[in-house]
Parts: sequence; C-alpha cells; structure tokens
Amino acid sequence: MPAKGWIEVNDLFCKGCELCISACPPKVLEMDSEKLTSKGYHPTHIFKDGCTGCAICAIVCPDAAITVYREVTKAPTPTTAGGD
Repeated sequence: MPAKGWIEVNDLFCKGCELCISACPPKVLEMDSEKLTSKGYHPTHIFKDGCTGCAICAIVCPDAAITVYREVTKAPTPTTAGGD
C-alpha cells in the first residue's frame, strides 16, 4: 500500500510562487483559484488524491508555508506456522 500524506498551507506565508507545484513528484498540487490570502495571493492546495507525504514541497517552499503530514501504517505482524 503506498504512503498517504496531506499538507496544510499557512495562508499568512504562502505568496503563490508555485515552486511547490513544480517540485511535487505525484503532481497533486495546484493554486486555489477560488481563494485569496489576506495578502492577495492564491495559495497552494491538494486537488486530487496521491500525496505521499514526501515533503519535497515543504523543502522547496522559500517561506516555510507548508506543513506535511504522513499517515503512519504499521506493518502486519508475521505469524509463525504451526501455532507454537
């Protein structure tokens, strides 16, 4: 099962530079054309499933406006044959 992630963009810092969009490997980010920040910029948001939580978007963001979260999944515990 692939990793699942999501981001939160701080509207106070996002200036709509689009660096995160071009850096996103699964190409799931876009500018939110229906929303404006208090400074008049369109912030980034996830527009489709596929974010892996790789955090490349947060690394390239010059204003540290992106927080990345990644779902933690536990690997199944192996069982021994024979029931001992």
